[in-house]
Amino acid sequence: MAQPPGSRRFWRFLLVLLVLNIVLAQLIPSSEDKRLDVPYTYFREQVAADNVKEVNARNDVIQGEFRRQVKYGDNEPEKRFETVRPAFAQDDELLQLLLDKDVEVNARPIDEGRSLLLTLLISFGPFLLILGVFIYFIRRSASAAGGGALALGRSKAKRYDASATRVSFEDVAGIDEVEDELKEIVDFLKNPDRYRKLGAAFPKGVLLSGQPGTGKTLLARAVAGEADVPFFSLSASEFVEMVVGVGASRVRDLFKQAKEAAPAIIFIDELDAIGRARGGGGGFGGHDEREQTLNQILTEMDGFTGSEGVIVLAATNRPEVLDAALLRPGRFDRRLTVNSPDRDGRIAILKIHTRSVPLADDVKLDRVAASTPGMVGADLRNLINEGALIAARRDHDKVTAGDLADALERIVLGAERKITLSDEERERTAYHESGHAVLGMLEPGADPVRKVSIVPRGRALGVTFQSPSTDRYGYDARYLEGRIVGALGGRAAEELIYGNVTTGAESDLEQVTSIARQMVGRWGMSDVIGLVSVIPAPGEEQAYGPGGPVQVSDDTRELVDREVRRIVEGCYDRARRMLADNRDKLESLTQALLEKETLDEDDAYRAAGFDRASTPADADADADGPAELPEPETPPALPPAT
Repeated sequence: MAQPPGSRRFWRFLLVLLVLNIVLAQLIPSSEDKRLDVPYTYFREQVAADNVKEVNARNDVIQGEFRRQVKYGDNEPEKRFETVRPAFAQDDELLQLLLDKDVEVNARPIDEGRSLLLTLLISFGPFLLILGVFIYFIRRSASAAGGGALALGRSKAKRYDASATRVSFEDVAGIDEVEDELKEIVDFLKNPDRYRKLGAAFPKGVLLSGQPGTGKTLLARAVAGEADVPFFSLSASEFVEMVVGVGASRVRDLFKQAKEAAPAIIFIDELDAIGRARGGGGGFGGHDEREQTLNQILTEMDGFTGSEGVIVLAATNRPEVLDAALLRPGRFDRRLTVNSPDRDGRIAILKIHTRSVPLADDVKLDRVAASTPGMVGADLRNLINEGALIAARRDHDKVTAGDLADALERIVLGAERKITLSDEERERTAYHESGHAVLGMLEPGADPVRKVSIVPRGRALGVTFQSPSTDRYGYDARYLEGRIVGALGGRAAEELIYGNVTTGAESDLEQVTSIARQMVGRWGMSDVIGLVSVIPAPGEEQAYGPGGPVQVSDDTRELVDREVRRIVEGCYDRARRMLADNRDKLESLTQALLEKETLDEDDAYRAAGFDRASTPADADADADGPAELPEPETPPALPPAT
């Protein structure tokens, strides 16, 4: 029977080590110097010539050292020597001769060279050491992965029994519609006969998709906790190794373990790591291994009869790149989208994350939820944690509203930078931020200005923060153009006041270009391009290539660029006119910023000379929409204007 490839590689490795060790043992010189073997008469001649420094004698063997190197016969010159005194020369008065020549005479043990055991140890010691280390790591890796021949084919999935993980649906909030769908899975795992007697075949797989942090993994663990069944969890990337075939072997082992522990749940996180559509690129290396792993998953899921009691849950942030065979009925029958929570959902999530956090009386979770549109569960958890850290640094007994406000600023706007601006640069920054803020206050339907600051944060020297009053999931063309006008307000203010511009509008230009390009190429808001989609959505360029899912001619791309330029330039002209007509408001807000550095919402509107209850930005309440963190299907969010 032929040996497996892993065994052959192991013995080849040992053979190479052995040969290398023998070669090194022959090449590396001995640490012991050689002794020159000379006749007794030659030794006496050297003594008489005053060339012997010391001697050491035991019985008839004499060893010693010459004062100068001596070459005898064909040997190399040496200083150390050895000779044997003949038995008939015992009365030749050698001792007296040595003493007359000032030779040091002693009687230390004769150097007989290395023993056989020491020679073997020096020769084979390195090889034995390397072999021992190699065997140690083999056993350690095999033990960590569950034993077996190097344990390469064993699944790395972590099993969480019901007693070990008691996450329940009470720990999940803000995604009620998905939670209700998953409760049906829990009921099937608890009461499978109710469905089988009616001939119902339960879904073999459930795919959870949504942006990062929405709670997909938490939902899967809640299903396992509620159903009180074993839960096998791992990331899709853990299937793939450099050795082709290992991933498929691990898939087989994972499904075997789950069937033996049925009813059970298999959860595969980041499914797109191995579930991408097949057929692209060459079949070499990791690509071939990924396809073999995917094929094995397809085979295993198709092999379910429905009686095993094993359900596969998977999560991905990019369902659009998955192979069609994964999504067909019979595999991932049910696909659930986990969206960002609305305001009520954010309140419920905040209540969960503040269970163990003492809150001061001035903290109103509904206000926190209103100021965090678009944030997902992971963002809200991070917000509460940052607030608790800030409160601890300030020696507060409870987390206050001010702590949470500062935490939100730190997360959204960036940490403060301890740098000193010159008076000229500080004034220019104040005009820049005032330009953003004044246009945000003037533009109908714009998001209200919540904070204006010329304190350097992150990469920006100043920040204008706008956020909506209500959640919204779609934007109209007027609102998007208003966003562009507001983002260009800083550049327009610099040109109006100083007659020249700086590099401070770099991020503003990137933002407005992105919005205008998607208005033209994705949402049909250009009469020239028409009602067609000619550019990919953000994040899909990598999945589909530079051309996106739709192949576009060079002429069409040129038209898109021309329309983008037309929209941006038109909005910039509008921004300059509005600031010129309201220069008094710009100057007033700038002076207030230079005096106080940071202005909250009411102070900012008051400093600009606006009546907060009747500003143009509030005239169209229906136009309010998320400014910082919108839903993934909405236009790209504008970061705080800088």
